[in-house]
Amino acid sequence: MTAHLKHAGQLLSALTLLVCLTGTSAAEPPPEPIETFTAAKKIARNSIFADRPIDYYCGCEYRPTGKASDSGGQMKLSTCTYRARANPERGKRLEWEHVMPAKIFAGERACWRGEPAKCQERGIKGRSCCNAADSTFKKMEADLHNLVPSVGELNGDRSDKPYGNVRGEPRQYGQCDFEIGGKPKVTEPPANIKGDVARIWFYMSDAYNIKIDVDTIATLEKWSEDDPVDDWERLRDKRVRAAQGNSNPFVTGH
Repeated sequence: MTAHLKHAGQLLSALTLLVCLTGTSAAEPPPEPIETFTAAKKIARNSIFADRPIDYYCGCEYRPTGKASDSGGQMKLSTCTYRARANPERGKRLEWEHVMPAKIFAGERACWRGEPAKCQERGIKGRSCCNAADSTFKKMEADLHNLVPSVGELNGDRSDKPYGNVRGEPRQYGQCDFEIGGKPKVTEPPANIKGDVARIWFYMSDAYNIKIDVDTIATLEKWSEDDPVDDWERLRDKRVRAAQGNSNPFVTGH
């Protein structure tokens, strides 16, 4: 990591990191974006992860439920080391996680603050306002590169927390290597997906001009180095490209 990336308080996009360190081509938003988050979840379950129905964090297998075109699922908890911390019912449920949370990819947008007139009239802000008044937000929310299957309780507990390293790695969910802690609180995923997480964040930052603070960039860069791209990441990228027309250059390398 070059020295100029380490100045305290400096904000950088993944594009800066890309130019300084990797020489990788710039990421672009999907040329064929999925229309809604609901539609994206269905595509994720029934196409992207159809033959790999496994939770992102704990490796729990899941069984699709509902209609063939739905996005729901039931966790097979006997297949993994996850155990509920406080919400066993939600822990049985498949949910779809934004690897970069909505508050981070949309937190600087006017809609998140409820500023558009139609939102002020209705008294809404955050995701409700952004879905009502911001077409770019809807593209980001439905971007399949940023969407993964998760145990419901983990998705709920993680909420909008960024990623980082949790000292001591206390096991809060059975033996699943997933921790939330620190001040401010951050989420530490298993080592075998840390690089995947980093490359998704770099993609989102680059494609949508989202700023990432310098300390987070340093952490994610280390994660990407320690956990290089694997065959599943490449296959997932190909499937996402088929669905929405773009690749993650931090996965493909070009």
